[in-house]
Amino acid sequence: MSDLGFHTLDSEVDAELRVEGDLPTWLDGSLVRNGPALFEAEGNGVDHWFDGLAMLHRFAFEDGAVRYRNRFLQTESYERASRGDVPTGFATGSASMLRKLRSFLVDAPYDNTNIVAERFADRYLALTETPRHVAFDPRTLATGDHVQYAGDQPSGHQACAHLQRDPWTGRFVSFEVEYGRPANYHVYETSDAVTRRHVASIPVREPAYMHSFALTPNYVVLTEFPFVVDPVAMLTSAGAFVDAFRWEPERGTRFVVVDRNSGGVVATPTTTACFGFHHVNAYERDVQGRPGEQSDDPTDDVRPRPGAELVVDLETVPDAESLAALSLDRLRSGDLGVFGGALDRFVVALRADGASVTRERLHDGTALPTASPLRRCRPYRYAYAQATDQPVTEWPSALVKVDVETRESWTYDPPDGHVGEPVFVPRGEATTPRTGGTAPVDGPEDDGVVLAVELDESAGHSWLVVLDGESFEERARAAVPHAIPYDFHGRYFPEL
Repeated sequence: MSDLGFHTLDSEVDAELRVEGDLPTWLDGSLVRNGPALFEAEGNGVDHWFDGLAMLHRFAFEDGAVRYRNRFLQTESYERASRGDVPTGFATGSASMLRKLRSFLVDAPYDNTNIVAERFADRYLALTETPRHVAFDPRTLATGDHVQYAGDQPSGHQACAHLQRDPWTGRFVSFEVEYGRPANYHVYETSDAVTRRHVASIPVREPAYMHSFALTPNYVVLTEFPFVVDPVAMLTSAGAFVDAFRWEPERGTRFVVVDRNSGGVVATPTTTACFGFHHVNAYERDVQGRPGEQSDDPTDDVRPRPGAELVVDLETVPDAESLAALSLDRLRSGDLGVFGGALDRFVVALRADGASVTRERLHDGTALPTASPLRRCRPYRYAYAQATDQPVTEWPSALVKVDVETRESWTYDPPDGHVGEPVFVPRGEATTPRTGGTAPVDGPEDDGVVLAVELDESAGHSWLVVLDGESFEERARAAVPHAIPYDFHGRYFPEL
């Protein structure tokens, strides 16, 4: 496997792209992607893909044209790394006990916000797994100020980068991990990232590493994989952040179900051990499999009544070895040697005599799964993901669309490229009249397009590819003037 996807990208451009094919006339917004693009400087470099320094990429659609701009986030971490002083990160470098204590308790947290971009009220923020966000101009991608919660509600040292937006209120729901004796998971809601409503605090002796979580209309579900850390060991060990965690499969995977209204933990069923990064979607249903009772009006902002079962779809891998496989040495050498992900469905039954959880395989060989933003917290049909071989021998070279009801699948497999995360953009969008949350629209769920970045190694540059959401066939592509390193996540903003 070529290391072109893991090279440092030095160029920042602003250019209209050459388009081949037919872009839909209704596509009038911007895809903003976030990911690592600086891996070495002044003779020093990061050790892990997750620790590359953040770059934003904007693809702006208007009148059948695409304009592309990319810029590094000018963070404190970036400035240090540019001088060859690579900061200790997720899996890079080491830090003394004193340095870790200062990082947690005194100094400003790590600000290499390279995971995703989100809109909070009228502000656009880049996020990572610390509670320190970085604002940016959504049109020029210029770096703004740091944004961090500083109120008196409970907060933590480690954040979840994948906040979930409640489609009925438009507010974000998330959690943070506070390390201590005991440690705590703090669940909260926010609309602007600087104020919050405290939902729950769940004490835990050894916190698990959780990159994302599940949200339903009435519950937060923390999927607690058995990759855990002793908070004291984290502070006293000399390694990077992830080095302090231990894989303990005998614990199993625990689902911590939190009532969003009362803040109480209503269930903690456990199933066999697995690991994962990304939840696809979650919703509630009754024991006959019907969705929780709700209005027939798709723009009604009245949330469903609580269901007796929670359906939680996420991508799993057998263990935490995938973290080591994403070191730059292994990625650049092609020595992946791990099993790819799989889309699994977990059904948590909430019963008076005790909760239980069952597991069902939906599709094998996936990475970075997504779904329509208009089906968030609701029953849905289609998931989109990178398609991987089993075991993984190369970076994904195809995309897959999966019908999670029938298990039918469709594949997009370009002849020369490696493809990134697929982002589904629905043709239409409805806004609830009182809250600004999103609601389903009339028409097929897959009526829209799928956007993805494809790296053409033979040509030495990337493409933005546009697939038809229903047929999953290519309808257009736009040539990017350079090779974009493999990134993490993108968001489509129709207002930009």
